[in-house]
Amino acid sequence: MSRKIGMWMYSNSGGDKIQEKLIKKLQERDIKAITDINLRHAIGKNGHILHNDVKLDKLDLFFSYNAGEQTQYQVFLYQALNRVIPMINSYEAFALTEDKFQTSFLLRNHGVATADFKLCHRDDSERLRKIIKKWDKMIYKPTDGWGGVGLTKIEDESALDMLIPFLNQMDLRFFYVEKFIQYDKTDFRIDIVDGKFIGCYGRRAGGNDWRTNVTSGGSVFLREPNDEVVNLALKACEICKIDIGGVDIIYDQEKQEYVVLEVNGIPAFATPAQEEMGLDFNDRKIDAIVELIDRKTQK
Repeated sequence: MSRKIGMWMYSNSGGDKIQEKLIKKLQERDIKAITDINLRHAIGKNGHILHNDVKLDKLDLFFSYNAGEQTQYQVFLYQALNRVIPMINSYEAFALTEDKFQTSFLLRNHGVATADFKLCHRDDSERLRKIIKKWDKMIYKPTDGWGGVGLTKIEDESALDMLIPFLNQMDLRFFYVEKFIQYDKTDFRIDIVDGKFIGCYGRRAGGNDWRTNVTSGGSVFLREPNDEVVNLALKACEICKIDIGGVDIIYDQEKQEYVVLEVNGIPAFATPAQEEMGLDFNDRKIDAIVELIDRKTQK
C-alpha cells in the first residue's frame, strides 16, 4: 500500500469496532493503518519519533482519537510530530480546544455567543468576590478538564471562600470562571467532521445535578437539531480550525439565545447501547473521517 497512517483510537464503549470499520474502509482506498500508537511509548531520537521501530515522522498522517489518556509527554510529542506530518486534529486545534478560556476567548472575538467568563490571577481573590456579587452564581472550570471533571458551582460568597484555599493547594496560577446560565438542564451535542454536519443528540442532567455530562450522571436522549444550532456548531469548528469537533450548545433562557459551552476535539462515537436507542450517525462519521484522511494523505 502506498500510504500509511498511524492511529491511536480508544477501545472502550465500542471504540474497537469503530477502529475495525475505519481500517477496512481505509484499506479499500489503499491506505494502511498502523494501530495502537500510544505516544506514551514513543521516543524522540535524533531526527525521528519512534514507536516500536516505526518512524512516525515518515507516516503520511497521524490520527489521534483517545481523550482519556493524554499526558504532557504525549502532547509534547504530538506537537513535534505535527511539525513534519499532517495530524487529525492538528496540534494547534487540539491545544486550543483543550483550553476552555482560549476557546471561549476566540469564539467571542468572532461573534459566537458563549457563557460570560472571567480569567483571574490566583492572587486576585477580591476580583472573584466582586464577580460572584454581580453574577449571583458562577461555575469554576479547570481550563483543561473534560467530561465535567472538576466543575464546581459557586452559589454565594461563602462557597467561594471555601473553594479558594482548596484551589490554592493545587498550585493553580489562575482561575477561570463562567456565569451560571439558566437553562432547562439539557444540551445539544453536534458532531462536525471536515466542515460537515454529521449528527446530533441531547444530554440531560441527572437528578438535582446541573451537569449534562454522562460521566457526571447525565443521560443521552434522541434530539433533532435545528438550523440555528447546526450553523452555530459549524461556525465554532471553523473558527477553531478543527477537523473533527463535538460542539456542546445550550439555550440561555435569560438572554434567549443559544450558547456554545465547549468545542470537544475528540467527541465520542455512539456506543452500542446508544445505537440501539436510535443514534445512527456512526457510519456517516466513519465515512467522513475516511474521506478526510484520504484527502489529507494525497501525495
